[in-house]
Amino acid sequence: MDRTQKEQLVAFLKEVFDDSGLVVVTQQSGLTVSEVSELRSDARDNGASYKVAKNRLAKIALDGTKFEALKPLFTGPTAVTTSVDPIAAAKVCVEFAKKNEKLTVVGGAMGDTILDANGVKALASLPSLDELRGKLVGLLQAPATKVAGVTQAPAGQLARVFGAYGSQGEAA
Repeated sequence: MDRTQKEQLVAFLKEVFDDSGLVVVTQQSGLTVSEVSELRSDARDNGASYKVAKNRLAKIALDGTKFEALKPLFTGPTAVTTSVDPIAAAKVCVEFAKKNEKLTVVGGAMGDTILDANGVKALASLPSLDELRGKLVGLLQAPATKVAGVTQAPAGQLARVFGAYGSQGEAA
């Protein structure tokens, strides 16, 4: 890799760090090409990206970003998973690490908050943004449905009473 390629990679990584809401640092040793491809595909499907970069270049790219405190995590064979969604990258890494012991979650950061491996795992256990939105809509719709049912119940009961009186009058 020549100097211009390195500069382009650093600029690309800096842009990725600036646009990301969550960065997860992982260490991988012995992952095969097919396993890395599977991880990248899972990341892409969930709105995240997985990138293996040289530690020195990643540290340079972290300079001046909100994730600058992650520099000490870049030792050994590391990779970075990023996402705009504050949960997607964590979910992808933790789920893949459960299936494959060659990938280890080292830590991460969400905005200015630095997370250790347990923090990333806790973040991954939270529901995604879309799931939270769905639950919120369900909670908002539930009271309206109950109110409609309660307001319709007396009218329905009156109709049944009138119907019963009407049927008694016809029978007599």
